[in-house]
Amino acid sequence: MNKKRGQQSIIFASPPVITSTANIVGPMEGDGLLAEFYDRILSDTLDNNSSWEQCESAMMEWVIKTAVTKEASAIDDVDYVLAGDLLNQLMSTHFALRGVGRPFLGLYGACSTMVEGMLIGSTLIDGGFANKIVAAASSHHDAAERQYRFPTEQGVQRPMVSQWTVTGSGAAVISVMGNGPRITAATVGKIVDMGLKDPNAMGPAMAPAAADTLWHHFEDSGRQPAYYDMIYTGDLGSVGKALVIELFKTKGVDLSTNYEDCGCMIFKEDQDAHAGASGCASSAIVFTGYIYRQLMQRKLHRVLLIGTGSLHSTTSYQQKESIPCIAHAVALEM
Repeated sequence: MNKKRGQQSIIFASPPVITSTANIVGPMEGDGLLAEFYDRILSDTLDNNSSWEQCESAMMEWVIKTAVTKEASAIDDVDYVLAGDLLNQLMSTHFALRGVGRPFLGLYGACSTMVEGMLIGSTLIDGGFANKIVAAASSHHDAAERQYRFPTEQGVQRPMVSQWTVTGSGAAVISVMGNGPRITAATVGKIVDMGLKDPNAMGPAMAPAAADTLWHHFEDSGRQPAYYDMIYTGDLGSVGKALVIELFKTKGVDLSTNYEDCGCMIFKEDQDAHAGASGCASSAIVFTGYIYRQLMQRKLHRVLLIGTGSLHSTTSYQQKESIPCIAHAVALEM
């Protein structure tokens, strides 16, 4: 691993390989734009569980075990699982990992959690501390709405700038060797807080953090945006995506030609998701499905994936705090 003093970016000396992925989504996501890239689509948001939180736990347990099985490995081959979700005390993740039985590190980066897991897992492998890890993340629309905003049964009208929390989960197996895209570099983000306080407007709150991490990635690595076939942010939605493009324009950089946001790729326009998708599962299902397949089929060769996270809580909102945000990046190359 190579990292210069003061830089936020890491260049991996022995880039680990993403050898397998798996994902699962809810019915609304299954009716969306990327249906062909999902391993399993639920028929309803409970899937024979007694609560939405139990459903989310079941989804995460399923993707972790499925990703390992697809790689023709045994769960005991996994050195560590790095995973998280949006709920208090990582409730869904903790209950999911009861049925996995492997060493576990719980992560909370809000919607940046999937990339955070990939980043930390790659560091463990590159440093010689693990041979195989699983990074996973999940979210559930109804469980997240109940915690952060209003129970869905209440039928509260959503503003047009709001996004729809994805019901789903994604997992990636990252190994010391094998076939698949390699994680060649990573950039650890820092907290950026522009003073915004509206929990319905996550895209505008997270966009400056995404732009900051992107800028430091390019500065630290010496790579230009054109180095990558595509750059993907996690869940800024249409409003946040437009802001990132504008922020780079002020620096004299046109990011519009090879940049997309996962939150803009999941739902169709007539699905009433407003500004797009959000949640831990937004980037998790798009990466483990569409992006990973594009890399494996060599339709894409170099991808920069930036996980974006809004780090507010119900308590901080009630105390009228602003919204601190973060973004982490991993570079994927075939």
